[in-house]
Amino acid sequence: MKESRRDFLKVASVAGAGAVAAGCAATGSASDGAPKRVASGPMPRGMTLVSMMGDGGASLGVKTAGGILDVKRAAASMGSACATTTDDLIRYGDGGLSDLVRSAGSRSEFLVQESAVRFAPVVANPEKIVCVGLNYARHARETNNPIPKLPILFNKFNNTLNAHNGTVNVSKITEGKNFDYESELVIVMGRTCSNVSEADATKYVFGYCNGNDFTARDLQSRSSQWMIGKTCDGFGLLGPWLLTADLVDQNNLPIVGTVNGEVRQKSNTNDMVFNCAQIIAYTSKLLTLQPGDLIYTGTPEGVISGYPKEKQVWLKPGDKLTTTIGNLGTLSFTLT
Repeated sequence: MKESRRDFLKVASVAGAGAVAAGCAATGSASDGAPKRVASGPMPRGMTLVSMMGDGGASLGVKTAGGILDVKRAAASMGSACATTTDDLIRYGDGGLSDLVRSAGSRSEFLVQESAVRFAPVVANPEKIVCVGLNYARHARETNNPIPKLPILFNKFNNTLNAHNGTVNVSKITEGKNFDYESELVIVMGRTCSNVSEADATKYVFGYCNGNDFTARDLQSRSSQWMIGKTCDGFGLLGPWLLTADLVDQNNLPIVGTVNGEVRQKSNTNDMVFNCAQIIAYTSKLLTLQPGDLIYTGTPEGVISGYPKEKQVWLKPGDKLTTTIGNLGTLSFTLT
């Protein structure tokens, strides 16, 4: 093991001042009309979740063998006080959702077929969107960068959030033209997390989803700060599903990205320089992570910016992109 890597692991493994139990208190309050919850309950397990757009905004769905359970409709009919949006579910816990799925999950009047779902970003209002740069060894090498000694952190904002089957309107971004894809595993935090150890870090995770850290490389390289190349509207793709943490082997997930059906990225999360636990532990020593916060964990090799300059053909309107990661499904979107 390299000395820099060993030094990082020693730092990240020091037990933090906050134990897991101390991180269980919910933050914020329920929105108007939502059930009042004063503390977070247990996080749901064994669920594949979706955020669906309806006439009244986004609402929670749970994937079942027969279709997508419309939780809002089922809860209203059956008198359940469980959360009816992914954001509330993350903040307040199961709250009866598991019981509702067992009792209503096979009732056709509450089911929506996947083909009829209008997808929304699986998290609508994170307090923070943290991203990790150069976090796959082969990606660092293809871009002629050294392997990082510590996680390289940068940020996106909520204006970037975009969904499965969404569009990224690159035509209106007059300041940039070198558009690139970055297929990524995204961590969704489930508990308040501050100064935690690597050993405990993943206990604070609600779940995982596909992401694409869409980037304008020419804007990214304007200065030493990457932000403006990362934060244009719609540049933070998420979805289609949010899987609860118990369903995901985050350290061994195949990850594939395509453009117009051509495979451009093909790797595995086991090539990460810093795995999910290490990222969470390190980040929590710098800032407090809250329920619903997102962490884009970095992209593997195969990005356009890693090609020789004479072979760099940047993305353009009309291109169709996908990100497929393990059992998390396939995130698709189109450029306009």
